[in-house]
Amino acid sequence: MTRQAYVNGRYVPHGDATVHIEDRGFQLADGVYEVWAVFGGKLADAEGHFARLSRSLGELEIEPPMSRAALEVVIRETLRRNRIRDGLVYLQVTRGTAPRDHAYPDPPVPPTLVLTAKPLNRDAVEAKAAKGIKVKTTPENRWGRCDIKTVGLLPNAMAKQAAKAEGAGEAWFVDADGLVTEGASSNAWIIAEDGTLVTRDLKANILRGITRSTLMEVIKTSNLKVEERAFTPAEAARAREAFITGAGALVMPVTHIDGKPIGAGKPGPVATRLRSDYIRHAKGEG
Repeated sequence: MTRQAYVNGRYVPHGDATVHIEDRGFQLADGVYEVWAVFGGKLADAEGHFARLSRSLGELEIEPPMSRAALEVVIRETLRRNRIRDGLVYLQVTRGTAPRDHAYPDPPVPPTLVLTAKPLNRDAVEAKAAKGIKVKTTPENRWGRCDIKTVGLLPNAMAKQAAKAEGAGEAWFVDADGLVTEGASSNAWIIAEDGTLVTRDLKANILRGITRSTLMEVIKTSNLKVEERAFTPAEAARAREAFITGAGALVMPVTHIDGKPIGAGKPGPVATRLRSDYIRHAKGEG
């Protein structure tokens, strides 16, 4: 079966999908994106992702390309055409195509909308989670509006590549005060020495992770304590456990940071349980 993409009103073969060379997303990274995990053909954390998409577009003053109801129809059709039951949906909206200029087009031009979907082998993903991943810390060098989910991801890509080069699966940014902000494509968590779950507060320059938010709700049904605050790499090194959250990673245990084992150097019981609890919640099983 040929993979299909949606581009500005048309479903086209993935390999033939294109945008104009003067699309502002290509020229200026003037756009936003969202990613949904898909379980059993249904979007996980759908409301949170739609709300964040609306906020990101509003912060950049980009008009939504269509209504929420119409967008849901397009997403469902994209999933159907690609026969996706378990996987990921990627959506990107840019300000549109206009002669290259830093200022916004005046009058505005129609925004560009691109949608793709791909399957995931859940067994392979679970095998990865059972093994856990390693993390490399890196100096924070991104812009000051990481709360907007923009397509300007070059610092994230460079950090991820540096981590990959050292055998790590994720990079954690560390700001000028020596505090962990978040991952290159995830939110960062530790389980402190006293058993408290710790993740950076939303007042910091981080993305308001939807998986992070949903996990907060899941945790409320347990007896675990959560603190939204900063932590240092040194505190992370002393932690009982660590993990990351994101639409792709879900809840992914971290076993090593900068080459040093966290806890026993293998996925811990709390992170493993939270992953299971989150997936059940995402599937609507409780």
